[in-house]
Amino acid sequence: TFGDNIFFVTVSSNPNLERIVQELHLRRGSKVPTLGNEVNAVKWLHHFLKEQGQNPLLVLDDVWSGSESLLEKFDQVKMPNYKLLATSRSEFPRFGSSYHLQSLDNDNAMKLFHHYASLGDKSSDIPEDLSRQIVLVERCKGFPLAIKVLGGSLCRQPIEIWTQRLNEWSRGSTVHDSDDQRIPAAALIDIWTEYYDLDEDAECIANLYKLSYRSLANLVVIRKEKVEKVEKVEKKEGNQYYSEHFVTQHDILRELAIYYSKQEPVEQRTRLIIDKCDRLFPKKLHNMQVPDVEVLVLNFQTNNYALPESVENMDKLRALIVTNSVSPAELSNFQLLSSLSNLKRIRLERISILSITKNPIELKSLQKISLFMCNIGQAFTNCSIPISSAFPNLEEINIDCCDDLVELPADLCDLIRLKKLSITNCHKLSALPEEIGKLVNLEVLRLRCCTDLVKLPGSIEYLTRLHFLDIYKCFSIEELPERIGELSGLETINMGQCSRLQELPYQF
Repeated sequence: TFGDNIFFVTVSSNPNLERIVQELHLRRGSKVPTLGNEVNAVKWLHHFLKEQGQNPLLVLDDVWSGSESLLEKFDQVKMPNYKLLATSRSEFPRFGSSYHLQSLDNDNAMKLFHHYASLGDKSSDIPEDLSRQIVLVERCKGFPLAIKVLGGSLCRQPIEIWTQRLNEWSRGSTVHDSDDQRIPAAALIDIWTEYYDLDEDAECIANLYKLSYRSLANLVVIRKEKVEKVEKVEKKEGNQYYSEHFVTQHDILRELAIYYSKQEPVEQRTRLIIDKCDRLFPKKLHNMQVPDVEVLVLNFQTNNYALPESVENMDKLRALIVTNSVSPAELSNFQLLSSLSNLKRIRLERISILSITKNPIELKSLQKISLFMCNIGQAFTNCSIPISSAFPNLEEINIDCCDDLVELPADLCDLIRLKKLSITNCHKLSALPEEIGKLVNLEVLRLRCCTDLVKLPGSIEYLTRLHFLDIYKCFSIEELPERIGELSGLETINMGQCSRLQELPYQF
């Protein structure tokens, strides 16, 4: 009945209408709107559902108790044949009738457990002691996801691991409640590359696939087109595009990891994750001494936010991830990073870049910066410090889903060490700097889904080290530079769905 018009979104414990609406557009491959408030979010929700035609089914998964205000927003949508389905461990009687799903009985629970414990391979070793298996499965209380995680974690493990798990659960541990939260794979790449000294992004993705095969995490690719088609084009090492890869993890495993990380005193931790729903940090966090921290992840939900003063003393910090779950926020205290000589990677999500560039700083060790759904505007145009002076060793720039980016500043082309420039899903970007030919070390230029981009600068012919060019879904490009064929190092060009590009240059 619904065909391809079924849309699945996980709500979880922190319902956010703006995030859900943006995620719907992202999964459909359409322009991701900058919303700012719930009124605009509701308007864009109507717009999204109308675009899907008849019979859309929207599934809100894992809706927690107390989320009635969120359900009201979706219930107010009046469209012919529009259906809303919410899954929850709580009932919401004023929004319609409820259907109670029963947990699995023992027989089906055991069958599901055997499937994931053996990965479908009947030759895999599963302890013959049936009573041992029953005790483990009973602890899952018939929840399919819990059984899947348990089976996957024990697959191909020696009998000692089975015994250890049984002993732990005999002391009262259990498996309960599920809550998947989506994590950008690009953020994990930044964390793992620095924390584990990995050489390539592909190594991180390979590790994610391994975790997925063992049911310890789920790797999801949000793309409208077939993944296999795009990956054939991007088969060359170093060309992979991971901005549409996301990871979800069962809350049992997430809480277990957090539990073990908290066994060490804060002062001795090398990884530090801080979640805040307001802009104020407790005084102890501002004053804490954590000199061994190498990776810092800050998650918050507010329109104004200040980095904790303790960041200034994190001398070993190599990667910083700052994520806001609402509309782009003002970020202050950024100047605290100027003294960190080991900081190599920064990823900012939903941040107003203008709030940072008002008081620009030099980050001489920075090698990679990623901006996702940030407000950029003219932030880099009027800086008192040239970009090349602020980031003299920058090798990679990633800008994704920044809707107000219209043009890049010309002095960006003075970043002579830059190897990768990725600007994707920036639909208002209309032109690149004519001076782009000065980026003589550039190897990868990705402009995917920049739908207003009209042309490529003629100076691109000087990018002799460029081996990968991606203009996929750049609908407005009608022709390529005449001398693009002189790019001797170019190995791959992805120009799928460039509908106005009718012919190639003579020398190509």
